[in-house]
Amino acid sequence: MKHSLYLACLLLSSTCVFGQTLHKGITYNVESSVAWSNGDDFAPFWFTANRHGLFSTDASSGYLKAGLFRSTEQDKERNWRHGYGLELAAAYNHTSSFIVQQAYYDIAWKWMQLSIGSKERPSALKNPLLSSGGLIFGTNARPVPQVRFELPEYITIPGTSDWLHIKGFLGYGMYTDNNWQRDFVAPGQRYTLDALHHVKAGYLKIGNEEKFPLYFEGALEMATQFGGHAYNVTWYDRKGEEGGVKRNDFKMGSGIKDFFEALIPMGGDATDGETSDGESYANASGNHIGSWHFSLTYAPEDWKIRAYYEHMFEDHSMMFFEYGWKDGLAGIEVTLPKNPFVHTFLYEFMNSKDQSGAVYHDHTPEIPDQISAIDDYYNHLLYTGWQHWGMSMGSPFLLSPIYNQNNHPNFFHNTKGSLKFYYNRVQSHHFGICGSPMEGLDYRLLVSHSKHWGSYVMPLIDTEEQTSALLEVSYAPTQWDGWQFKASAAYDHGNTLIGNNFGGMLTVSKCGILTR
Repeated sequence: MKHSLYLACLLLSSTCVFGQTLHKGITYNVESSVAWSNGDDFAPFWFTANRHGLFSTDASSGYLKAGLFRSTEQDKERNWRHGYGLELAAAYNHTSSFIVQQAYYDIAWKWMQLSIGSKERPSALKNPLLSSGGLIFGTNARPVPQVRFELPEYITIPGTSDWLHIKGFLGYGMYTDNNWQRDFVAPGQRYTLDALHHVKAGYLKIGNEEKFPLYFEGALEMATQFGGHAYNVTWYDRKGEEGGVKRNDFKMGSGIKDFFEALIPMGGDATDGETSDGESYANASGNHIGSWHFSLTYAPEDWKIRAYYEHMFEDHSMMFFEYGWKDGLAGIEVTLPKNPFVHTFLYEFMNSKDQSGAVYHDHTPEIPDQISAIDDYYNHLLYTGWQHWGMSMGSPFLLSPIYNQNNHPNFFHNTKGSLKFYYNRVQSHHFGICGSPMEGLDYRLLVSHSKHWGSYVMPLIDTEEQTSALLEVSYAPTQWDGWQFKASAAYDHGNTLIGNNFGGMLTVSKCGILTR
């Protein structure tokens, strides 16, 4: 049986790398989870947020998943390496009953790697257990299948005496939620099918931890949605008769030129979709979004303290300092490895209220001044925004479109069945603590409070607030190798879309080595 599974994994991963054979181990993981709550519509916030889109927003849900994995990290001593992963799930009360959560193949040579497929990846410079997540590349949504060239770990720049290090990635992919969008959106609401995905990032580390325990990390992350076909949008076809022909759908380009314009933000002629009132302006084609990261870490031998800041931008007006950096996520994280009850704690503050200001005006012959405001985070004129399967691909505090299942009385406009982010002006405070009081027993506690103003385009009649908490305890018996049992309780209180909820979750998992 083991040999058959071993052969199946080889076939799945296409081929061995340049004739080299597998060695060491293929690992497996099987996990089952069930959650329930007293919420009228939704599960508690922290039962859903930052779980790679696998957990449901429904008040009660469950899943069974199984996966096989092989990591390129096993063969560090070799130049050519490869790895792969396949993780499938059967789910109840989810966006789909059968989920291909991960399916990827990695091929590496020395410090370079090519990754193909759908793969869960952590947020950069964030604690995966305690942080509220990245503003651009978070862990809140299902992975987007892509082809990605990357330097996955820092490499040292020669001639810098081990003080300067870099890493990064560049990739293209495609969204997989076409059918879900068709089912979710209400008549007349906008949606986009067959959209393409582009990501890139560069990371810089300055420091030599062997000589001095202080180091700096900085990064620029950028992403683009391009291509695809937008429906229920208003645009004017200026290739037709004089004055244009009004239509409600728009097909975006997906040729070589469009791939290049996604890589380097440019393009945007008169037919590229600036369309609200029949006027059209040159702009960068596609939906561009990005963030700057800065992190300073002091790490002596027995403890660590790290301060970090991430600044998000939707266009050039907030990418540099033209309008000031008033929006972003600031955090501090302290690690105390000798304290079993509190191993790590962090605090994060996020603000997305400013968005370059409340007034936007593109230049015209009559009024040449341009004001690049109302950035309307995660939204776009043509695309359904920074979401995948209804979940925000950035911060979960900018409440995901999947919550737009009923018209909300605090808006003048119908919101049911819309893929817009209506709660993108937010201030949030977030706390996280974890520890290991005894061998095999771990816990984490998350507490967050957010205040919402809606958006500049769709302001709330009254501001709304939400408090959410999660207590999760996991036990891995030393005598039961690979088994883990996890119990969670979560609580919401507030008047946002999520409302008031209390619930529990039980998870059982088994992992191990399938074959060596």
